[in-house]
Amino acid sequence: MRLDRPVLQVALDFENLSRALDAAREAVAGGADWVEAGTPLIKSEGLDAVRELKKACPGRRIVADMKVMDTGAFEVEIAAKAGADLVTVLGAADDGTIAEAVRGGELYGAEVVVDLLGVADPVARARRVAELGAAAVCWHVGIDMQMQARTPFDVLAELARQAPVPVAVAGGLTSETVATATRAGAQILIVGGAITKSPKIADATRTIARAIAERTEVPSEQFRRYGAGEVREALLKVSTPNLSDAMQRQGALHGILPRLKDPSIRIAGPAVTVVTRDGDWAKPVEAIDRAGPGDVIVVDAGGGETAIWGELASWSAHGRGLAGVVVDGAIRDLDAILELGFPAFSRHVSSNAGEPKGHGEIGVEVTVGGQRVRPGDWVVGDASGLVVVPRERAAEVANRALDVLEHENRVREEIRRGSTLASVQKLERWERVG
Repeated sequence: MRLDRPVLQVALDFENLSRALDAAREAVAGGADWVEAGTPLIKSEGLDAVRELKKACPGRRIVADMKVMDTGAFEVEIAAKAGADLVTVLGAADDGTIAEAVRGGELYGAEVVVDLLGVADPVARARRVAELGAAAVCWHVGIDMQMQARTPFDVLAELARQAPVPVAVAGGLTSETVATATRAGAQILIVGGAITKSPKIADATRTIARAIAERTEVPSEQFRRYGAGEVREALLKVSTPNLSDAMQRQGALHGILPRLKDPSIRIAGPAVTVVTRDGDWAKPVEAIDRAGPGDVIVVDAGGGETAIWGELASWSAHGRGLAGVVVDGAIRDLDAILELGFPAFSRHVSSNAGEPKGHGEIGVEVTVGGQRVRPGDWVVGDASGLVVVPRERAAEVANRALDVLEHENRVREEIRRGSTLASVQKLERWERVG
């Protein structure tokens, strides 16, 4: 494979072919060089996806991201017969499989790209698969690793310098990072979500193509991934429904209602946990002094109906910069709390307060709204409710929630153009049978 300039390849990781075709046409209009039938698309729609992309994108090379692991010649053959110009084979496959895939490609007019996903020594493997006849290799950081803020840049330059064949790169590339990849020596820039999740796919493609050609970063607030030190920033960009979706409909606190002055308010902070008895407000108030700016006090009051939090506690928490309070029980002085603007969430509102008896404990695991909450777990709240995110998964879950939001933005644009949610998602097709 000889390339006289860097190539922009758009990866279509859809489950529905109709959406993939629309995105492909827009990306080609924006300047995409190659069009990839992503692995999810092929698994969902079969090699008809390749056939239809070949017809929809004349003059563009079609990549079948088969990730072949066995029966190399046969799988490359069927992809080539469907119209694929390039077929991916996993670098973890045996040498015999890769050699067979190359031979199959030679017979049917397709080149083999070896995907180095998960390969321990990508440089050594690149050299070996080049000996076996691979046309290119791909240094690939998978989506699950991207959600942990992993990037492909740690070994890319060394791989590009030593590989005997062109190097493709995939792994959450955006208009801000494709120039970095190009300067590192990548010759095939594979971009998925930063194009296909954009409401304006053609415009996004043009921007990325320009960044590649000029080797200049184009700033973007979208499609970036956040590390452990940026959890709060990321969580405040998403909604609690986004987070629940990202955790497979887990984490929601049930029965705890928002008491917010402004429905646009969002909170996100580490939990300072408290367990107390119904009406005993001593420990919740003491917890204010132990909490720091941005923390969320989370109180397990057993769902009781006697208030353990009110105006004066809210003023104290507000003064210390706390992000909010969550009470599985009752609060009072709601009018004053709303006027103050301190974010509060509770199961009940009651004018009746109890006594500060001092029962309970601070900094222990609690159960609130049916969910386990540990000290330091992230609590996120908005007008839709609350979600708790395990502290050890906070950055990953935040990034997955951003991915949910980005997909929704694209669906929102398709609906705005005249489609409907049922039509976009092809709901009838995906209904469970039986």
